[in-house]
Amino acid sequence: MTATGTDPWLDATAQAELVRDGRVSPRELVEAAVERVRATHADLNAVIHERFDRAIEEASGPLPDGAFRGVPIVVKDLYTPSAGDPAHNGARFLKEAGWRAGHDGAVVRRLRAAGFVLIGRTNVPEFGSGASTEPLAYGPTRNPWDPRRSPGGSSGGSAAAVAAGLVPVAHANDGGGSLRMPASMCGLVGLKPTRARISQAPAGAAWGIGATADGVLTRSVRDTAAVLDVLSGPEPGDPFAAPALARPLVREVVADPGPLRVGLLDHPPVDGVPADPVTAQAVKDTGVLLEKLGHRVSYDHPPALDAPDFSVRFFSLTAASLAAEMAGWGRRLGRPIADDELEVPNNALVPLGRDMSAVQYVETVEWMHAFQRRMAGWWAPGGFDVLVTPVLNGTPPPLGWFADPAEGRLRVREVHQYTAQFNATGQPALSLPLYETPGGLPVGVQFVAAYGREDLLVRLAAQLEQALPWAGRRPGPQLRPTEDGR
Repeated sequence: MTATGTDPWLDATAQAELVRDGRVSPRELVEAAVERVRATHADLNAVIHERFDRAIEEASGPLPDGAFRGVPIVVKDLYTPSAGDPAHNGARFLKEAGWRAGHDGAVVRRLRAAGFVLIGRTNVPEFGSGASTEPLAYGPTRNPWDPRRSPGGSSGGSAAAVAAGLVPVAHANDGGGSLRMPASMCGLVGLKPTRARISQAPAGAAWGIGATADGVLTRSVRDTAAVLDVLSGPEPGDPFAAPALARPLVREVVADPGPLRVGLLDHPPVDGVPADPVTAQAVKDTGVLLEKLGHRVSYDHPPALDAPDFSVRFFSLTAASLAAEMAGWGRRLGRPIADDELEVPNNALVPLGRDMSAVQYVETVEWMHAFQRRMAGWWAPGGFDVLVTPVLNGTPPPLGWFADPAEGRLRVREVHQYTAQFNATGQPALSLPLYETPGGLPVGVQFVAAYGREDLLVRLAAQLEQALPWAGRRPGPQLRPTEDGR
């Protein structure tokens, strides 16, 4: 099989099987992926740091005999270093400084050990603080389903690369929905794992509550399970620990979830924010499907989700974290980072973070810990197994929609209603590409389980993948969405 003849829509598991069977070489897989990235770069702008020559050289030599030997992958250019490669986090001042990583982080080290070949790093909004991937440093990434639209953020570059068939799997991370939202907008599987399931070594725990989590974006449940198995596990000195899983997640793909008790939430928990009709209907339809599959379904959700001050508390921790990040970069570069070196939203956040006192910070962290306890009660033994919500309170918006100077912050608040709460609690949360708008754009549905229960989510996801297959839905030139995408 030649490089140009490699099927771009095979998932990572299938590509790895081709290599093991000798039907294709790692070099052929990598060369085919490189060709696809080059051919689509002008249209998508998904991969911003190329490792093409190095990747082909690596694929031509000995590779670790791991589960994904020879399979090409891209890594998100945000807090996940790969030795010798640019690490700009979407920031102009790091691009201008030509900053490069001096080491592999734990995630990249484990990907390499599994046999993956890293072909490049993907576009992100500046320091990940955006619902769309449109950094001034590198320009916007476009949604393969409609290039006029956003692929989401902050893992938008990774999502666009997988959705367009450039690679079968991409690294992503999630500090408030940054993996699940692009999964929803680009028609992918996106599982944010339990806090500390995947080590972020050598980095610490963002915001003191371990809100960020690494994971992957894929086109199949089996890929998500198998790659998370590769990435999972602690590193010495990790500040948090995840409960051990009973067995590898890939074995859960063929396991029966049994009858589950499922709660539905089809409207924003914040008063005054109207529900998007398309995503609300997706939750309703999911409830009907789950009942047909034998699950007990009712409209219910954790009362703690209705807390009116969650978003303010989460926002303040974001500001404090970003301010600390800028102080850290100032030390590394040997000079202070001026506020006007940042894009407008972050320029406004950093002073707020600096003004937050140590007492206010600790009080906010303690509030979040109490919030986590209140949330956990809904999933306690005898309670519910899974919560189903929209991923977004809306469908993929046009590029620039969140950047509007007058309406941008309000629009982010309206759309960002269902994801950040589970970063605060550390629970596993999954976006599945179950539906689409009448105009053909993807619509993800979110499934949330109790702390440590990725196994249950994988079982349920595999059941839904069989009941409502999405593998045949792909972007292409035949798609002509209406002006509003519906």
